[in-house]
Amino acid sequence: MSQLRTSPNPDLARVAADGYELAVRYGHLVITGVPYVNSRKEVRLGTLVSDMSSISGDVTASPVQQHVAMWAGEHPCDASGVPLRYLQHSSNEQVLGPGLTVNHSFSSKPAEGYRDYHHKLTTYVSMIERHAQEIDSNVSARTHRFVESDDADSPFQYPDTASGRVGITNVARKLQLSRVGIFGVGGTGGYILDQVAKTPVREIAIFDDDTFLQHNAFRAPGAPSAEELRALPKKVHYFAGIYSRMHRGIVPHDFAISEETVGQVGHFDFAFICMDPGTPKRLLVEHLERHGIPFIDVGMGVELVDDALTGLLRVTTSTPQKRDHVRDKRRISFADGGKDQVYSSNIQIADLNAMNALLAVIRWKKLFGFYAADPTSEHYATYAISGNHITNEDKE
Repeated sequence: MSQLRTSPNPDLARVAADGYELAVRYGHLVITGVPYVNSRKEVRLGTLVSDMSSISGDVTASPVQQHVAMWAGEHPCDASGVPLRYLQHSSNEQVLGPGLTVNHSFSSKPAEGYRDYHHKLTTYVSMIERHAQEIDSNVSARTHRFVESDDADSPFQYPDTASGRVGITNVARKLQLSRVGIFGVGGTGGYILDQVAKTPVREIAIFDDDTFLQHNAFRAPGAPSAEELRALPKKVHYFAGIYSRMHRGIVPHDFAISEETVGQVGHFDFAFICMDPGTPKRLLVEHLERHGIPFIDVGMGVELVDDALTGLLRVTTSTPQKRDHVRDKRRISFADGGKDQVYSSNIQIADLNAMNALLAVIRWKKLFGFYAADPTSEHYATYAISGNHITNEDKE
């Protein structure tokens, strides 16, 4: 979510100019103070809510297909207390965010569809409030009160209408963490960044001292130009430049992890480790454990066998509640030099990097309640390419 400016949106500017209490909340357009009649023939005030799926960047488009609206309050009735049947769609409580719970949804669509959001919002308001005005001619939704939208401090550059469109804004809020770290953005780490940048994490700190080279382009998300590759950017600056277009809190750190620098990484609500085995990884893991920070370490071992590739992808989860498996079962390698056998060829393929990243991100989202999970969920999972099998181990 972000502050939706009315200046490039004449339809929203007209809604505000007309005096309606318009705000943007949790990726939805909200008009408060709408008079309606309840079943007891009492005049009350309700809230009209519309998703913002017909928007590109911060500019609205015609909501021709998005004709459904939501309502917080009792079901509106006519002046006799009879429910407005022509509005009825469904009735069930849905939390869109703290302080914004809707009770009903309406479905009313003109033959030609709604021209813009002004047409949609004011049409619904008119259908509801005119019955209240039959009882009290002084009531109106045009209060001309100032209403401040609550999303001006959003981590996003433009509203998250995807969550609002499917009604999961309150679920997405579970990922509103203060700071998430991604260590290594070469292959898998780049895809993890791609996914985390689409969540409301306040700050995403990315760490890598390597340069983004031509071979990296073939296993990273996106499509860098030849000019970008010739500039030899640091990986963290290259990715920060891309994802800062969408997410405000991308902070690049272009130093390697060492005894001298590990103390500079700071605190995190969560961390992803996408580094090769070795002393730097051991130092980082010890730092995270010492500060009680949960993390996921990823890895892949891909080999060329009989002119075809095979191997495993790995996701190791470590939380303050369960860390013993990391060393007792050697779930994370800290070996220097030749690295473990599964890493010896260091073959990386973009689709496997992406899948390794997605498995890690899904596990992270389960930890924070975005996805439902078994309370004793796995802390070690592998995906076997040849058999298409996922094996889950090390449960609590």
